[in-house]
Amino acid sequence: MKRIAIIGSGGAGKSTFAMALGERLHLPVHHLDALYWKPGWVESDRSEWTALQDELCAGSEWILDGNYGSTMALRLRACDTVIFLDMNRFRCMFRVIKRYLMYRGRTRPDMTEGCQERVTVQFLQWIFHDPDRSKPRILERLSQVDSSTQVLIFSTPNEVNAFLKGVSG
Repeated sequence: MKRIAIIGSGGAGKSTFAMALGERLHLPVHHLDALYWKPGWVESDRSEWTALQDELCAGSEWILDGNYGSTMALRLRACDTVIFLDMNRFRCMFRVIKRYLMYRGRTRPDMTEGCQERVTVQFLQWIFHDPDRSKPRILERLSQVDSSTQVLIFSTPNEVNAFLKGVSG
């Protein structure tokens, strides 16, 4: 595992998992949210965003955490391992609210400076409905990745923790 894409809903634990996995495997971790958002929650230019991911994916070792469906195919083609954190929607919503309370008024470590933590009703609704919309598409994409690509799907924190315990660089 040298080129790892981590995907999953908001609040699934992608960034926390990516940091822990990066430490164990001694791989650089790139949080897509921190790369996509500019200070003040300004979105990246689409062509700039795609070019940046092309550049990252060309590297020999990396962990990229984030969904960004419009560019997911780039990461899935380039990775040797894809990990889908398929967590329960209520767990994800709880984690997002907990994260908001922890970082309220500040920027969290895996985010662009100047993007203070926020939670909106729309974001919570997105997290609640996202599995119904995106999970079938994600599973379809995962069924089509190159046969040499390892696909791992974790649905509980216990599965994530057991995997991390067995990983070493």
